Amino acid sequence: MSDTETQKRIDDLVKNNDIVLFMKGTASFPMCGFSGRAIQILKACGVDPKAVTTVNVLEDEAIRQGIKEYSNWPTIPQLYIKGEFIGGSDIMMEMYENGELQQLLGAKV
Repeated sequence: MSDTETQKRIDDLVKNNDIVLFMKGTASFPMCGFSGRAIQILKACGVDPKAVTTVNVLEDEAIRQGIKEYSNWPTIPQLYIKGEFIGGSDIMMEMYENGELQQLLGAKV
């Protein structure tokens, strides 16, 4: 698959789903601590993990590399809400602690 096709796939995922988390593993079985933390933060915001479109980058090397180029962000996980790149687990935690993430997700604070 070409880089262009990969970028198009990522773009479609990001734009056609309200909440997308590119992560290592799945919501039920995160394969790294940061991905697990990202899922926990979303749960703490009142988001049902089933409502999150998760993309396991360990199953797709093209996506794993492509998402880093797409967002210009070097690490996984990466959270997108309504097409907008939010950040990784550290940024998610910071935004959760100050209430921003809940607002973005439309959760009741």
